[in-house]
Amino acid sequence: MTALDDLKTMVRRNKLLGLWAAEKLGLAGRDAEAYGDVLAVGTLDSEHNDVLSKIRKDFDAAGVAETDEQILSVMNELMLQAGNQVHASCGDISDAAEVALKRNLTSR
Repeated sequence: MTALDDLKTMVRRNKLLGLWAAEKLGLAGRDAEAYGDVLAVGTLDSEHNDVLSKIRKDFDAAGVAETDEQILSVMNELMLQAGNQVHASCGDISDAAEVALKRNLTSR
């Protein structure tokens, strides 16, 4: 695996994690997709890439009863799932993240 593959996997995992968390928060449809996208894109921003803290804060504010251990367990499961999906996917948020990363690297 390359560093780019690792990044794509992390972005995909965070998208899936965002969709899982959105469901727990009672979000659906576009709102759930938007929440997942925020977590996925946040992977590329060092100031916003702590997804556990973001989810913990959002869960606490909404009264969602999930422990950090439960969230971490889901994160681990979704990392495996994301790794399997990265190689099979085309045109998803991972590809968008790749484009954004390349833009950031070339603009420096």
